[in-house]
Amino acid sequence: MGALSLSVSAVAVLIGWLLDLLLGDPRWLPHPVVGFGHMISFVEHRLNKGCHRRLKGALLAVFLIAFVFFLTCLIRHALSLLPWGTSVWMLLFDAVIVFYCLAGTTLVREVRDVFLALDRSLEEGQRQVARIVGRDTSELSAQEVRTAALETLAENLSDGVIAPLFWLALLGTPGMLAYKMVNTLDSMIGYRIVRYRDFGCVAARIDDMANYIPARLTALLMVVAGMMTAGSRLSVFRFVWKYGRCHASPNSGWPEAALAGVLDCRFGGAHYYFGELFDKPYIGEHHRELTTADMQTAVRINRTAEVLMLLLVLLRSIW
Repeated sequence: MGALSLSVSAVAVLIGWLLDLLLGDPRWLPHPVVGFGHMISFVEHRLNKGCHRRLKGALLAVFLIAFVFFLTCLIRHALSLLPWGTSVWMLLFDAVIVFYCLAGTTLVREVRDVFLALDRSLEEGQRQVARIVGRDTSELSAQEVRTAALETLAENLSDGVIAPLFWLALLGTPGMLAYKMVNTLDSMIGYRIVRYRDFGCVAARIDDMANYIPARLTALLMVVAGMMTAGSRLSVFRFVWKYGRCHASPNSGWPEAALAGVLDCRFGGAHYYFGELFDKPYIGEHHRELTTADMQTAVRINRTAEVLMLLLVLLRSIW
């Protein structure tokens, strides 16, 4: 492997994916995304005031994304200069980055925990779903808690699995880790509330661009996975094409529409974020009660779509 190469071996990809499958995100293990969050929060509290907030937010986003990308390139370059065991150290480094950047197992665990908590009480379900959604959850009904969890399962399949693997295939582990910074910036300052409307708008637009292809690829993989595991019909493609654009985000609606189409249910509706009401269009028309069986079907779809994407990336690595 060349010193400046961005390519990642199939072995490193497979090891990183297996580590995520087996371990998820252990709470005792320091995580780079948590570090990203601390960096963003530290700088945001100091820059998001006074004049030129949009410019300052844009400079922050571009600097942090470029910093992560080039720092990862530098580390890989340094590893390539070691006098012994170069390929082993490079493989281990790339495998660890892949492990850190994938969130498939943790996502599935969190969504399952929401449904289990809801079986105990509405209050526990509200508290559990608050761990994985940005909306205010204290007034959600049981149906809204389940809907929020499944919407998040679909959306974060794109953000937490498919998009990182897409950027891995395109730009190696530097691109994969830089994408996680993009996504963390959006999740922290990309909201359209008063505080972040100017400061975070560029970060949000960068996230939209970074997820444009992965979100649509996620929807495609989910529909294929639904046909493989849930007996979905080709008509789900028409459903996704109709409702994929029915979302405030240019990207989130596509995977949500794919899951709603497979489950034959309805997502969306008005919700509060940081005390402000946002009226999200509905995705689908069949308003029915969601169940634990729906969650189990959704998890199978997510896992199958994840494996399909992994196979694509492995083929890309081999070639």
